[in-house]
Amino acid sequence: MSLYYSHKDISIYNSDILKTKSIDNNSVDLIITSPPYNLDIQYDSYNDFLSYQDYLKLCKKWFSRLYELAKEDGRFCLNIPLDKSKGGYQSVGADLTVLAKSVGWKYKTSIIWNEGHISKGSAWGSWLSASAPHIIAPVELIVIFYKKQWKKRSGSKITNINSEDFKSWTNGIWSFKGESKRKIGHPAPFPIELPYRCIKLFSYEQDLVLDPFMGSGSTLIAAIKTNRKAIGIDIEKRYCEIAKNRICDEIYTIK
Repeated sequence: MSLYYSHKDISIYNSDILKTKSIDNNSVDLIITSPPYNLDIQYDSYNDFLSYQDYLKLCKKWFSRLYELAKEDGRFCLNIPLDKSKGGYQSVGADLTVLAKSVGWKYKTSIIWNEGHISKGSAWGSWLSASAPHIIAPVELIVIFYKKQWKKRSGSKITNINSEDFKSWTNGIWSFKGESKRKIGHPAPFPIELPYRCIKLFSYEQDLVLDPFMGSGSTLIAAIKTNRKAIGIDIEKRYCEIAKNRICDEIYTIK
């Protein structure tokens, strides 16, 4: 496993989550990630347009690996689309939820993330006709799982969420804007706000947070902002560099 960058409690590995050897089993408090959606996004080397069955088989493998890495009271926040139409309509959210449960993850709840402008194209289908209307929901899911027990017994017990945010974020509909691909330099970045809320809701200070599909490093930046330890993994060296630069900027800003 290749350590790409490290600063205090934040580490980036240029590697594949299925090949990791440097993270102990039963050591991770919270996993937050947005894996490839299989929508033919043009990553540097990863093929993001597998057959749907091959995509599900791959997801099952890393669901199993993450299950091994999580603590007994570990949580898993999975950001995925509700459904997809590219290459044929598929119930992605439902299918991946069932798949995660099949390897041991227990389902807790789902949060609806309304980005507001995820879908910019037409979903009309047959215009003003019942013959073949198309519906595309402009939302994504954040599916919440846990390993063995939902009640968290490990960790510092130190939380840093205020009452206003707690009341607002335990409402299962979140509305905030997505992140700019052009600004970040990554084809599918998610905004820092997403992991920031998950971290503050579902972990304690100094807990270990893992993002196995780190991308541009949003989860790690959120961990720095909330006094958590974090590990980010990505197979693309260029994305590791983007994440490292963003983290260095965040550390400089804090200083």
